[in-house]
Amino acid sequence: MIRTICLILCLVFPVLATAGTVRIKDLVEFDGVRGNDLVGYGLVVGLNGTGDGLRNAPFTEEIMSNILERLGVNVTGEQFRPKNVAAVFVTATLPPFSRAGSKIDITISAIGDAKSLLGGTLVMTPLNAADGEIYAVAQGTIIAGGATAGGDGATVTQGVPTAGVIPSGARVEREIEFDFTQMKSIRLALRSPDFTTAERIERAINRDFGRVVSRMLDSGTVVLDIAATRALSPAHALGRVENINVEPQRKARVVVDQASGTIVMGEDVRISRVAVSQGNLTLRVAEDPVVVQPNPFAEGQTIVVPRTNAAIQEEPGIGLAEVADGTSLSEVVSGLNALGVSPRDMIDILKSINAAGALHAEFLVR
Repeated sequence: MIRTICLILCLVFPVLATAGTVRIKDLVEFDGVRGNDLVGYGLVVGLNGTGDGLRNAPFTEEIMSNILERLGVNVTGEQFRPKNVAAVFVTATLPPFSRAGSKIDITISAIGDAKSLLGGTLVMTPLNAADGEIYAVAQGTIIAGGATAGGDGATVTQGVPTAGVIPSGARVEREIEFDFTQMKSIRLALRSPDFTTAERIERAINRDFGRVVSRMLDSGTVVLDIAATRALSPAHALGRVENINVEPQRKARVVVDQASGTIVMGEDVRISRVAVSQGNLTLRVAEDPVVVQPNPFAEGQTIVVPRTNAAIQEEPGIGLAEVADGTSLSEVVSGLNALGVSPRDMIDILKSINAAGALHAEFLVR
């Protein structure tokens, strides 16, 4: 048990403890430099009998009819029930500063009762942004992330065959109007707001330029004066700023995942002096009925006499163990590992320590 806990913690802690300095580009988002979400509704063809059942997904037949009519094929009044087509949603993210003609990756997801998109081809699908305008057009062969095999009696599915991707599957047709060169100042938004980190970013930028060019507005924002940097353009200024190293400061935090039994603690976690006792109680109930029959040639009935065996077993756990004041992460881990409990029991212990007010960190349960 102790080895399991050590393995879970030690794989993470060395990375946290030696984090050191980090580039500003890995700590912030630059104002105006962002992607935009795109979505479209299209049709996948060429499936091997794994498409939508058109009786259960009439919208598939509708979009198929529209596409055929646009191509000059009259299907009015026709009855067709192909099994090799599927209606899908197509999603993508338009990166910042994308130019017309560049390509982006797309994700395809079935919305009907299709069993698999493996081997299918997405027919030309326009992708719209939140303003309703078309910014890209998608088309191509789908790479599905799973497989399905089955017969009359059983079916085996691996992965998710009803979703897939097309690398570079959409071509940008419209550019987002944004004149980045006219910006007089740019805000740097911290991904994890913290006053100390924001102040360190401000000082690091000013020190690199040798004058005051940035100012902290709050825990999550630092504003950069483009004119004060004397750079040729805002792009030149950000190209210099984003590679400046800063040592970030984060909150002490404990994150636990009850589903997998994973525990992650930051290096600033502290535990006050506390005593902990842990044990498990197991109740076992077993039914062992007995059948009683009458004597031969005697009048009577066969009856079942209930018989229940119940037992309570208390597994030997730890006694009342003391965890000393944690002056460092290694001492906190050593103190908790000394209890000799499993990772899931460790989660319960950490919950109790937090409830007692002895855990000096933000406690998050996933």
